[in-house]
Amino acid sequence: MVSGHIFHCRKHSWPPEEYISRNTLQLFDFDSAAPPVHAWRRRLNSHANILKEFSVTFVEAIKMVRLGIRLWSYVREEASHGRKAPIDPFTRESCKPSASQGVPLGGMGSGSISRGFRGEFRQWQIVPGTCDASPVMANQFSIFISRDGGNKKFASVLAPGQPDGLEKADDQGISSWGWNLSGQHSTYHALFPRAWTIYDGEPDPELKISCRQISPFIPHDYRDSSLPTAVFVYTLVNTGKERAKVSLLFTWANSVGGISNLSGEHVNEPFIGEDGVAGVLLHHKTAKGNPPVTFAIAACETQNVNVTVLPCFGLSEGSCITAKDVWGTMTQDGQFDRENFGSGPSMPSSAGETLCAAVSASAWVEPHGKCTVAFALSWSSPKVKFLKGSSYFRRYTKFYGTSERAALNLVHDALTNYKRWEEEIEKWQNPILRDERLPEWYKFTLFNELYFLVAGGTVWIDSSLPVGNLRDDQHQLTKVEKTNAKVTEAEVNCRQNVCVKNTISADYYSSSVRLIDNDEEVLTNNSCKDKSVIHREGIVNHSQHPFSLLYPPDNSDDVGRFLYLEGVEYIMWCTYDVHFYASFALLELFPKIELTIQRDFAKAVLSEDGRKVKFLAEGKFGIRKVRGAVPHDLGTHDPWNEMNAYNIHDTSKWKDLNPKFVLQVYRDFAATGDMSFGVDVWPAVRAAMEYMEQFDEDNDGLIENDGFPDQTYDAWTVHGVSAYCGCLWLSALQAAAAMALQLGDKFFAETCKSKFLKAKSAFEAKLWNGSYFNYDSGSSSNSKSIQADQLAGQWYTASSGLPPLFDEVKIQSALRKIYDFNVMKVKGGRIGAVNGMHPNGKVDETCMQSREIWTGVTYGVAATMILAGMEQEAFTTAEGIFTAGWSEEGYGYWFQTPEAWTTDGHFRSLIYMRPLSIWGMQWALSLPKAILEAPKINMMDRILLSPSSARFSHNETGVRKIATNTKCFGNSVFHCSC
Repeated sequence: MVSGHIFHCRKHSWPPEEYISRNTLQLFDFDSAAPPVHAWRRRLNSHANILKEFSVTFVEAIKMVRLGIRLWSYVREEASHGRKAPIDPFTRESCKPSASQGVPLGGMGSGSISRGFRGEFRQWQIVPGTCDASPVMANQFSIFISRDGGNKKFASVLAPGQPDGLEKADDQGISSWGWNLSGQHSTYHALFPRAWTIYDGEPDPELKISCRQISPFIPHDYRDSSLPTAVFVYTLVNTGKERAKVSLLFTWANSVGGISNLSGEHVNEPFIGEDGVAGVLLHHKTAKGNPPVTFAIAACETQNVNVTVLPCFGLSEGSCITAKDVWGTMTQDGQFDRENFGSGPSMPSSAGETLCAAVSASAWVEPHGKCTVAFALSWSSPKVKFLKGSSYFRRYTKFYGTSERAALNLVHDALTNYKRWEEEIEKWQNPILRDERLPEWYKFTLFNELYFLVAGGTVWIDSSLPVGNLRDDQHQLTKVEKTNAKVTEAEVNCRQNVCVKNTISADYYSSSVRLIDNDEEVLTNNSCKDKSVIHREGIVNHSQHPFSLLYPPDNSDDVGRFLYLEGVEYIMWCTYDVHFYASFALLELFPKIELTIQRDFAKAVLSEDGRKVKFLAEGKFGIRKVRGAVPHDLGTHDPWNEMNAYNIHDTSKWKDLNPKFVLQVYRDFAATGDMSFGVDVWPAVRAAMEYMEQFDEDNDGLIENDGFPDQTYDAWTVHGVSAYCGCLWLSALQAAAAMALQLGDKFFAETCKSKFLKAKSAFEAKLWNGSYFNYDSGSSSNSKSIQADQLAGQWYTASSGLPPLFDEVKIQSALRKIYDFNVMKVKGGRIGAVNGMHPNGKVDETCMQSREIWTGVTYGVAATMILAGMEQEAFTTAEGIFTAGWSEEGYGYWFQTPEAWTTDGHFRSLIYMRPLSIWGMQWALSLPKAILEAPKINMMDRILLSPSSARFSHNETGVRKIATNTKCFGNSVFHCSC
């Protein structure tokens, strides 16, 4: 726990009184209408500057020219097949990135739409793996106000200024609307997953308006957190002496971003639902064979609030009803005809025609009175379709079914449940927000960095099986083309009522799976009521359940499966070397999802995919996935089935992935106490550890790097023993030993302990220089550099409740060196920790990554400092990321925190996974009781093995007994494939 007196570092204090008058705050002091004390804030008239993008130096470009040529060819080849390459530095978005982002909408995994702090809807990610950053400007809230006698009238879009690019005000489109809000007296307040926009007398000086945006992101709620919906609650306070008729207008284009509104065949349909919920469904027929999407916009009719709709209007002169007509009707009447509800579905739109809809909610607000009007938005796209693989149903369909019309039920439930959501959100957030020991900037940045779990391209599916498997006749046999993807499984097969030992080849397709006979030993579980028959020609016939080796069975505790991108520019699912940093957020808030991801990677460790891949850095060929190697990612166009979309380097030779897998598994195992999880993944842990032995070239217990960038810093070459990878390896040895003891595999535990003692001695002898660990043991110009991330292994060791890898003096000395050099010698500590620093105080410019500040690594370093008792240094270090990325004087990276920026503020890769590691800081501040009380392992105990037995063994382990006791495999036979 953090001490109560250490936070003497400077604070960023953002009291709401500096943005909103105290009187207005008092008027909104009910029904959550007032913004919280701790929040990120902006005035609506703040300038949204264009962000500066990273570029390589001339020397770096020369070094990478061959890689660039190969990558360019690969990008073009993928494009010829209608696919986007996972890494494409050559294609630029038409919309330049700007400092305009805000809290995104919706829960996790069903597509997302972001909403900028000025009110525009942007960053469209409805189709998996695609992101259109451009705002759809027809999507707006507007207000129309008239007072008794009609002497005072106001009409305005609730967004500041007229956006660039709109035509003249005399046309028939949205430029004819009243874009007259200055934004000078309007402010935005963000505390994810909610946001407040306060209009303090704009556009009517006598009307105070609060709009709060609420999305169902609720930790440990695996139902509502998957829902694609958001609520906008308007609180109106009339400070005038006359009552006011106020009409709020919500307009929405039938679009999934970009120019999709022009593709045609879209249909709008009005509806009146239960409990006064009324609105319009917008059925969108997506292009390129993607599944359709249905939006619902709605408002809730009450005794005082009247809801009307306009199902269709257009943006061009040829439209039957134009945007200009809409504005005229609302200015004059403040509502639409009630008869519109009976108009039925519209005619499908023509290509090139934009189809929009509008919902109006009108109310009278008495003098000095208050009124609440609630709108909701939802979108239903039940099917996820990947370009090269299967289709799946999204998680929310488990509760709402697979019809696109579920959007109607979603908006209804959002409007009736949002108050409960807010109660749960506040119950979660308040203990941290009220902790006076924590800096204010940290409190709201901690929550706001979670935006990525919604806006990071997340996909959350309901079932492990593809859509085809769920719908096809389960008795049917279908022979499918062999993919040469090998999987070693024992426990999963047993669960499916067939026990298969050794290696088999499997195909992952929608109707059935073909097993290729490799003289495997087949054991039939005699207790199985539904017996499966395995034919010699390799076809498996299941009488009830479709079979898939990689997919776990559904059960009462099943939360589906989860994917999130490395970043919207690096389109790879669950990139594991980065998940190492980000996973603290999932473990803290949605631990069942974290365990699901870990199980996916555990199964992947035991698989092999022999298809040939060209690795672009060297231009050499290798196989896509090697057994025993942790994959870099779960794929791009066919996740779970075609892993390792990353093809710059051969990641089977990377030195950090396997240790990171072992460390994350042990941390999760210790934190959750889930013995079933431990038993399930243990074969993969052993396999991952054994795989690494090939990289110990001199039998000193340490792994050596191979003279190329063989770790997450994939442009930063390493020679010999590495501080980063070596420290991860030491920590993995300790974690594997601790886990082995708890699972009854004493022989393996003792082997790891023996290897640890040998490796630790070698590591310190080769890298410790008296004040920190050298970058590597080579003789290059940067071998003695100070790497900010050199104690990543110690971070996980301390986070998992294990004994420190080194004595306290060495740990604090290295962290002090990092703080003094990598942090404080760069812009006075106001920009984060630079990755590499020479001992003479100059930034290491060996490559682009050595000279970058990595946001997520900086948070990880701060977490390590907290665990080492250096809290003040920790918060000063992390504050640099806030100052450069989130503060008003910073670069404008809020709600799009990039992977990296340079010392002059040029970004690389916006909206990136790694900054979620700020939750590693929160983990360090309040270690869970399970971690604090986890069984301890003394690595210095007497080693029971003979001195010559320092190599990993393939002997039978004691895990068989554990598996039987936990009954997690039923009556199956447990085979340790390690």
